[in-house]
Amino acid sequence: MSLNGLIMIATDTERELEFQAKIDRGEVIEPKDWMPERYRKQLIRMMSQHAHSEVVGMLPEGNWITRAPSLARKAILLAKVQDEGGHGLYIYSAAETLGIDRGEMIDQLHTGKAKYSSIFNYPTLNWADIGAIGWLVDGAAIVNQTALAKCSYGPYSRAMIRICKEENFHHKQGYQMLAYMMRGTKEQQEMAQDSMNRFWWPALMMFGPSDTDSPNSAELMRWKVKLYSNDDLRQRFIDRTVPQAEAIGLVIPDPKLKFNETTRHYEHGEIDWQEFKNVVSGNGPCNRERLRARVKADADGKWVRDAAEAYAKKHMN
Repeated sequence: MSLNGLIMIATDTERELEFQAKIDRGEVIEPKDWMPERYRKQLIRMMSQHAHSEVVGMLPEGNWITRAPSLARKAILLAKVQDEGGHGLYIYSAAETLGIDRGEMIDQLHTGKAKYSSIFNYPTLNWADIGAIGWLVDGAAIVNQTALAKCSYGPYSRAMIRICKEENFHHKQGYQMLAYMMRGTKEQQEMAQDSMNRFWWPALMMFGPSDTDSPNSAELMRWKVKLYSNDDLRQRFIDRTVPQAEAIGLVIPDPKLKFNETTRHYEHGEIDWQEFKNVVSGNGPCNRERLRARVKADADGKWVRDAAEAYAKKHMN
């Protein structure tokens, strides 16, 4: 190897050590700061997946806008779906500070190269599912996103501040919906319990595989992109959600669930990781339907993007 090559390696090694020292001191990394290429790629992977999840997550709820049981519920759901679209835009914009184009990220989603949260590949079969998504799915998201609001990459952490505030509203309205149903008729109570039965385990899967099987967690935690492990976040979600379920009379569909008086945490049954792998691999109940819907929406909106681009070019000249 040439002397110049050795000098470059030494320089990069010194930069990486300085970068890690900066992370260890709790300093925030900004777009113009030097960063390891691996750090940049890991952020792009994680942030694009997050943005895709927000946008794809509009689909199972949008399915119920025209069938909401009242005008008030329709307005609430419309606002919530609009919020999710905005969350996707915030995170796409933050990811673009890393040098990737939004169109490229969306192409990666449409071709299956990029992933999104497994939870959105499950169908919404009844109205109570909208409550379960708000309470369980957004509740799981809040546990994850409040930690991301303190992550090491500035644009990502700042995007989380507003997103977390709006997700808290989503979480409360979802819980309120199910609480009302559990005080309603026998049919409404059964509907709410059925929704809990179907969404509980997929909600636990949202945090990703167990720490021993997670290929990226250790690296992301070393760089403080993630502040807690998948299992730690999952435990936080369970500990806060079980008492909420008990308060309104919903039964957690886990016969092994019990409170450990020594650890002060809930112990839970084994998650079906094979189901998780199948869904992430594209074989969930709604994977193909979700991607078809996103590809169609992108194609149908092309004329709007083209018109906006033509208008901008005309007025820049």
